[in-house]
Amino acid sequence: MLMSILIAVAATLRLWPLVGAQPLCRVRKVRTGKVFNGGQQVHGGVLYFPSTTTCLIKHPCEKTTALYLGRQVFFTRDNFEYSLLPLTIPTSIMVGRPEVTSAHFAGSHLLLVVNQRVYMYNYKAGLWNTSEGIQHPVSHVSGDNCCFVGNTFCLEISNSVFAYLHGEQISQANIYFSNNGGFSFQKFTYERQAELVGSLGGIFFLHALSQVGLLVINNRKGMFAYSDHPLNRSLGLAFDYNETLEVLIPPGQRGLLILWSQNNLFLSLNAGQIVETIQVQKGGQTLHPSIFGANITIHTIAAYENGLAVLTREDHLYYGSLGVLSGSSSIIKFPDQQVWSQGAALMFLNPGKLQILTPLPDAASPVYDFQKCVVNIQATLMDPDLHVEKCKIELMYGNFEGKMYTMDMNSQLEVTAVLIPRPDASLIPQVMVSNPYSLGLKTSIYESDNTYEGNVLYKLYIRLKQQHHWGWFDPNFTSSIKRPTMSTLTVDIANKEISCVDLKPLTALISIGCDREKKLIVQNKISACSAGVLDPRVLQDNYTYVIKKGSYDLGPGRESAKGDLLVSYPFKDFGCPGLVYYETPWKPVIELWHGNEFAELVEAEFVLREVHGLRTFSYALTAKDAGCRSQPQNWSSVLQSALGSGRAPWSRESYVSCHSPSSQTPLRWPDVQYQILGGRTDNRVIFKQWNGIYVFHLSVLDPYYSYCRLETTFSIYVYGAYPLSLFAPGVTIVLLVASMLLAMWLAHILPKLLCAHGGLKIKEAYRELRRRCHGLCHCCRGRQH
Repeated sequence: MLMSILIAVAATLRLWPLVGAQPLCRVRKVRTGKVFNGGQQVHGGVLYFPSTTTCLIKHPCEKTTALYLGRQVFFTRDNFEYSLLPLTIPTSIMVGRPEVTSAHFAGSHLLLVVNQRVYMYNYKAGLWNTSEGIQHPVSHVSGDNCCFVGNTFCLEISNSVFAYLHGEQISQANIYFSNNGGFSFQKFTYERQAELVGSLGGIFFLHALSQVGLLVINNRKGMFAYSDHPLNRSLGLAFDYNETLEVLIPPGQRGLLILWSQNNLFLSLNAGQIVETIQVQKGGQTLHPSIFGANITIHTIAAYENGLAVLTREDHLYYGSLGVLSGSSSIIKFPDQQVWSQGAALMFLNPGKLQILTPLPDAASPVYDFQKCVVNIQATLMDPDLHVEKCKIELMYGNFEGKMYTMDMNSQLEVTAVLIPRPDASLIPQVMVSNPYSLGLKTSIYESDNTYEGNVLYKLYIRLKQQHHWGWFDPNFTSSIKRPTMSTLTVDIANKEISCVDLKPLTALISIGCDREKKLIVQNKISACSAGVLDPRVLQDNYTYVIKKGSYDLGPGRESAKGDLLVSYPFKDFGCPGLVYYETPWKPVIELWHGNEFAELVEAEFVLREVHGLRTFSYALTAKDAGCRSQPQNWSSVLQSALGSGRAPWSRESYVSCHSPSSQTPLRWPDVQYQILGGRTDNRVIFKQWNGIYVFHLSVLDPYYSYCRLETTFSIYVYGAYPLSLFAPGVTIVLLVASMLLAMWLAHILPKLLCAHGGLKIKEAYRELRRRCHGLCHCCRGRQH
């Protein structure tokens, strides 16, 4: 403890600059909250970080939340503005000395790998839990964070986490995946994992490319392997891997990767496809192509959206900008000041402020104070000894900056940016998408106006749509259009000066997937209520109707119906059902709405399923009539294959078109009903002779219409069908004709019989019958009296 105090005092003395020199930063000591924390004691196992370097992990979304990893571990929610106790883990869930090897913020939770197990710390509730599902030792967790609140796609990014053991042979590596922020994990198998040779350097969600990236280490070389087409056919370019590299993913999903160790510093601008060394420069000239030749030993680093800071054991602070062009990233050495200590760590407060943080022990308390030294980057870059050129840009603004957009299938996006260079300065705008395999763009720039100072105002117009719809590239270059992806749009200036600290790149996150504001509405211009067929007051009064047992089906794999089905009509959900005449071939008219605005009529392929199993209808077309070249899907086969799978039975994910030939499902039964409506056919529903309510569930199947699972449920009333006869039509006709002939014969023969002798006997029998009936009635009336 005494040794730690002496080291901290020495570090404090070294941070004071020489008299008369311009300080790099001014020291401030945080000793706040000791009155409140002074009586506290350390409970549980004190976490520690075994590395000789330090690491400060800042939450990308909660700007004042951070984790310090060093000889002690500290967690803060106020940017270390209070003195703190070291972070501890309850002894009830941890045995032995708790050694932290990796940490990651997953949404509102902190994940830590302690003694090769993953633990979750809910810092808002102060609760610890052990993550479930991991059966093997792990050393690292990796993930990313998306900060757009309320967006489901963004939430999926934050909840996706990998856990793995660094250095394990890839073919036998046990990799775990979580889609709920680390609460539970399941085994993850990389598609070509058994084929890859080498050890595991890490596995990462590279959301900027919509890929899972696996770092392969083999023969002192590192390469990234990717999970999906088109990058899964080969590995990324190899780079030197002479010692264990930590992988840092800066916030923003731009595809930036920083790989570093004490003697190496690499940067990738395209999610690992090309990994380059970061140069050391001075005055625009390259002093060293890498830090390896500069005799630099890195102690800790920090990265922001476009800035990088490096603190070395030689007591030097370096700063650099993360460029947009290959080979443009570099660092320069800031003026000397004694800022290094064993516990020092770096953290960006904002693009222009860098903080050097050092924990300070207190001999009288287990609570640690913090020493802060904040570097004003912009002011430091103005030092003439650094020979930094002035920024040539006055203003860079975009209406899309910091926003998230959703582009569904067949849609496009148009955005603009405004650029104003300094007088007599020229600039080259750089417009990029992080995932060119999925998203393409077209740009144009014009001189729009002049400012009062005489500067030229340029307007940059950007139009984006899916790469498939531009038609510029071979399908072997583009990703699968059926797969939802994402990309980040970035607008920056090529070869931008390092002094443009406050002019960070303009970025927007673009989700190429389901637009959740889309919904389907089935037209109901003539309802059964408006036509007077049904009374809306009756429908609202808990209306029920009966489906006969021979008219409905319970579905495949279930017993046949044993009785009539009593159905309650949900008027609040469906209102009055649409009116359909039973003899008219029918197809619903579907409207696509975006929020509260009508978009278009849906012409895509879709299917209908009667919710209660009614089967009193058929389809107008057969597979042959529909032009099928392979056996079409139908409800029986789809429901049978979906049993026990837990997925939707028939949707855009499971749909297989019959209009393409297939060796697996050749067209063997061309006369079966074709049960798909819309699309290229004019298939319709034919109702049988049955009046009543149908409740249909409608699903759009066309995988090229939308990434959404577009569905809706609606009702119709079929009318006009006469009751079914008890006999076949032929028998009915025969009986009718026979009855008519019998009536004609009786009309002809009865008059003759009445005039003949036999007729007299009939008359006499009739009189006797009347007399007896009259006597019987008279007797009954007498008894009543």
